[in-house]
Amino acid sequence: MPDPLTSWSARPPALGLRENWPQFWLLVLVNAFVGAMVGLERTVLPLLAEREFGLASKSAALSFIATFGVVKAITNLVGGRLGDRFGRKRVLVAGWLIGIPVPFLVMWAPTWTWIVFANALLGVNQGLAWSTTVIMKIDLVGPKQRGLAMGLNEFAGYLAVAVAAYATGAIASRYGLRPEPFYVGIGVVALGLALSLLFVRDTMAHVRHESSSAAGHPSSVTGVLGTREVFALASWRHPALFSASQAGLVNNLNDGLAWGLFPLFFAAAGMSLHEIGLLAFVYPATWGVAQLWTGGLSDRVGRKKLIAGGMFVQGLALVAMANVSGLMPWVISGIVLGIGTAMVYPTLLAAIGDVAHPSWRGTAVGVYRFWRDLGYAGGALLAGVLADAFGMARAIAAIGVLTAASGLLVAVRMPETLQPPMEATPSVSDPPG
Repeated sequence: MPDPLTSWSARPPALGLRENWPQFWLLVLVNAFVGAMVGLERTVLPLLAEREFGLASKSAALSFIATFGVVKAITNLVGGRLGDRFGRKRVLVAGWLIGIPVPFLVMWAPTWTWIVFANALLGVNQGLAWSTTVIMKIDLVGPKQRGLAMGLNEFAGYLAVAVAAYATGAIASRYGLRPEPFYVGIGVVALGLALSLLFVRDTMAHVRHESSSAAGHPSSVTGVLGTREVFALASWRHPALFSASQAGLVNNLNDGLAWGLFPLFFAAAGMSLHEIGLLAFVYPATWGVAQLWTGGLSDRVGRKKLIAGGMFVQGLALVAMANVSGLMPWVISGIVLGIGTAMVYPTLLAAIGDVAHPSWRGTAVGVYRFWRDLGYAGGALLAGVLADAFGMARAIAAIGVLTAASGLLVAVRMPETLQPPMEATPSVSDPPG
């Protein structure tokens, strides 16, 4: 029996979604399980903080998201580099192994510290597993269908977030906040690990093949760059990478707000657990499904318009969310928020893939996801402080304004990264702007 951690055969692999469809769709399924791990918490945990652990302060109640965001951000940075050096599959399997204790810790937690620790492990799980499925899909499809590939990846992940959020809300409304809602997590971890270990194949042969034929790639930096060099490019030196990183950070800042503050906001308005679960479902479900369209659209119309426009749409939805009340107005606001997020999420990843050379692509994705997932921590902390000081509605509206401002920065600063076929482009070592 072949070693399940070995890579593809030595023959040069073909690039493309059609050419690699069995592995591609397997990775889509794996990422659905990764997303479900986060969805387990989106309805139940903020309510658990208030009702079982007595955390009245919004800042304290949202501490688990801040911990998750910081740990995931750092793990993204490390995981991307490890994938470039040691192969993608080993990193993916490691992510699942670290995720095994998470549902058990939440079910049995006697203190809030256990919950925070469980979310630190969840951050490692997500940073290794989700980042790796993203990078592996980029490896498989090559440059022509990068946006579509990211749309399919994020569709699976965030639709699973939505389904798990709704399912745990429904289970909690019937059986209580724990342990029953988290039994689902045990099955998710078992299936995700089994698929990754037994059936997923490494994609490093695809990376080597694309690198050997990447003379026309937008980056002329073909050597393996160090983490410090890629970090500087993605954080401030290159206008496209910088624009993507800041937009990703702000996007997840408002997602951290939605994760932590929305359930408390809706509960304070008298919504039932079932209604809160529905509202927690609508936003990521719309986000997930719409990415089936927006990812491929960015391959045709470009990345910049969708990113800037999507940030504006999200900002508008958040301001609306803070100024309306009732189940249907909030459902509509959640749908608009999901559409705006779908315009942005796969497009940002595709833009990183446009610019980063295959030899340092994994590290670049890791740096981008480092900044993006720091937004979870920033959103939880900022939302908690603003809510404690000014109320939850004003906190939601303020973050909506910040999100729109990020879209304006993209419109002003970001160059278009989608290149016409066979067109030479400027070197990333000497970026414009």
